[in-house]
Amino acid sequence: MTTSFSLPLSRRSLLRAAAAAPVLSVPGILRAQSQTTLRFIPVIDLAFVDPVYSTAQVSRNHGFMVYDTLYGMNAALEVSPQMLSGHVVSSDELHWDLTLRDGLFWHDGERVLARDCVASIRRWAARDGFGGELISATDVLSAPDDRTIRFRLKRRFPLLPQALGKAAINAAFMMPERLASQDPFKPLTEAVGSGPFRFVADERVQGVRNVYARFERYQPRQDGAPDWTAGPKIVHYDRVVWTTMPDAGTAAATLQTGEQDWQETTPHDLLPVLKQADDVTTRILDPRGYTCMLRVNHLHPPFDNPAIRRALLGAIDQAAFMTAVAGTDPAYQFSPIGFFAPDTPMASDVGLDVFRGPRDLAKVQADLKAAGYNGEKVVLLIPGNSAAQKPLGEVAADMLRRAGMNVEPAVLDFATVLQRQLKKEPIGQGGWSAAVGNWQGIDWLNPAGNTNLRGEGKVAGWYESEKMGALRSQWLAASSLGEQQRICREIQALAFEEIPYFPIGQYKQPTAYRKDITGILNGTAVFWNVRPT
Repeated sequence: MTTSFSLPLSRRSLLRAAAAAPVLSVPGILRAQSQTTLRFIPVIDLAFVDPVYSTAQVSRNHGFMVYDTLYGMNAALEVSPQMLSGHVVSSDELHWDLTLRDGLFWHDGERVLARDCVASIRRWAARDGFGGELISATDVLSAPDDRTIRFRLKRRFPLLPQALGKAAINAAFMMPERLASQDPFKPLTEAVGSGPFRFVADERVQGVRNVYARFERYQPRQDGAPDWTAGPKIVHYDRVVWTTMPDAGTAAATLQTGEQDWQETTPHDLLPVLKQADDVTTRILDPRGYTCMLRVNHLHPPFDNPAIRRALLGAIDQAAFMTAVAGTDPAYQFSPIGFFAPDTPMASDVGLDVFRGPRDLAKVQADLKAAGYNGEKVVLLIPGNSAAQKPLGEVAADMLRRAGMNVEPAVLDFATVLQRQLKKEPIGQGGWSAAVGNWQGIDWLNPAGNTNLRGEGKVAGWYESEKMGALRSQWLAASSLGEQQRICREIQALAFEEIPYFPIGQYKQPTAYRKDITGILNGTAVFWNVRPT
């Protein structure tokens, strides 16, 4: 199958015009701001300020500004104490005491206490797969005093620091007990953490702006070096203002004219122009890039039928999906991929031959009919305001139609897509059949962190599998990297049989920023260590 995708002609012309114009006028953006204000363009609007409830990357980035974590992760994916001064583990590894650092305060002025963290761990674990595994291995989680978080385990869980320190969605953000004790399946509307920035709620304009102020009482670690979410988090700006732009072309133009300082994700078709700009730097912060999926709803026809899911594999053209997002430059896209991020320890070639070679859509149509597809409507959710996910959705709609499926695209804003994917009702009652999505590679590192592989029916898609759960338990109990890798090969083989979702490729995502700022760390967008030159 050959799929074409035309990028808007207006982007490059807009940038060229911006280069010639002294100032680009964008409503709601003020050029003259404090020298200690960092002006940032997020990939999409912050729909939810609760990073435990939301699986959106923008909510995770917001989370790392406002909240802190017990452990931090560096760009090599190693974890180390962050809010903690350290931990003590018993000889049988069934008793862990984690000790909070001195001088930690919530943004409301109260001291950070161990009981706050216990409540936060429980709320996070109710939403996160890795956290759920930790809690299931825990007999008692308690706070025997104000600074000690105590795990008494039923069985060894050597990955406890990795679970509590992962930078992937959902990260284990700590919050006051009064917030952490609330229902994890309802989003919090108040954002109070102990992180290096305070969320300035009264300056928020939904869909336009979010504002963060330096938290003066934040105490950075005194040891180590800043490295992603690990080490000292030293803030050099008084304020960080996130401004959501109407489109990526406008965003890149404001960067070029100096109205904005940093664009989180820069579309690949704009890179040639930005690379020629004297005052702008482009760079890939995370080589693991973004892994993409076509998620399907396992509860309702047609994708409740595993034979139909397997038949559709023959239509998946990962290169077409990635070209739509990242262009043809092989430096920015990779396929085929499986169910773990490429070039990470758990990735393998198991099952990938199904994606190699030309697509035989006539055969796919016949296979779908033989599997029982009877023309059922497929409602495909497409985030229309996402520069990456919108083209993924367009390719998916074209692919499904060519495969002979009755497709109805539903182009919605990103927040509405997130909400609708939580619906279990059939499409006649506002449900859905399929949806495109992109995750950072760090979200697909292993079977504990990749929530889409859990097989417990708790995430959008509602995939359930006892076999997958058993393999995940084996992986958690594995005593060596080689054993973990062997189990992950089995997990990938099972995933190609049961199809929890369709992996549709990996792309590398550049960021762009003004050359008069420095100190941007590798990984995801974090705002400590960043400073004006």
